[in-house]
Amino acid sequence: MSGTPVEGERLAHPAYGVLRQVTPTAAVLLAENPSVMTLDGTNTWVLRAPGEETCVVVDPGPLDEVHLSRIAALGPVAQVLLTHGHADHAEGAAAFAERVKAPVRALDPALRLGEEGLAGGDVVVAAGLEIRVLATPGHTSDSLCFLLDDAVLTGDTVLGRGTTVVAHPDGRLGDYLESLRALADLPEGTAVLPGHGPELPDAGTAARAYLAHRELRLAQVRAAVERLTERLGGPPTARQVVEVVYADVDRALWSAAEWSVRAQLDYLRG
Repeated sequence: MSGTPVEGERLAHPAYGVLRQVTPTAAVLLAENPSVMTLDGTNTWVLRAPGEETCVVVDPGPLDEVHLSRIAALGPVAQVLLTHGHADHAEGAAAFAERVKAPVRALDPALRLGEEGLAGGDVVVAAGLEIRVLATPGHTSDSLCFLLDDAVLTGDTVLGRGTTVVAHPDGRLGDYLESLRALADLPEGTAVLPGHGPELPDAGTAARAYLAHRELRLAQVRAAVERLTERLGGPPTARQVVEVVYADVDRALWSAAEWSVRAQLDYLRG
């Protein structure tokens, strides 16, 4: 894996301002938007076959002039693809696409610029690549993954570190579990190129670990609801469940955990 400095550096993290080649066809540029939700920042992926001049950009990230300028310098850009519509992935997409004169393709029509959308089963042919689109709802209703020959770009469906949020009510846990099962069935050795955090060596292994984690959390939530209902004389709120199940988790993450707990409660009721 190699790193190439990019114009307009504002270095505070060793990965900022550096295009890092991860696979023969995928390189990553880290946006400078770190937080408890985005980890070190959003991974913007730049895809092209060896020797190709044009590229496909996945998730341009936030509306950050320096980051968007760095990506634009890596062009020409044939297409912009979005894994989903959260601002840390998609906020800068329209401005970036206007700058590089490329269409934006996404599942959500509100995010598109150009004629064509994206849906599961589509194949994007650009930059010398065939990129298969996988519908992977759950984190959000519009979440997509993009499958290359040797890797899958997972957006927020699978992260490089930690676990992701099911963003209830748009995200639904039942959908998310089905999406994880689909990723678990990918060929062995399919690398994970996530929206946040480092790449992972095997999508199947990562997805199965996520499934086990979700089953554990569901059991914990079910038990907490039973105990709290007995103690309170009625069903607890999602926040009350968070305070029990996530008692050992940084409180800065409790608001995000509450989204997932709402999704879990909805799933258990169903």
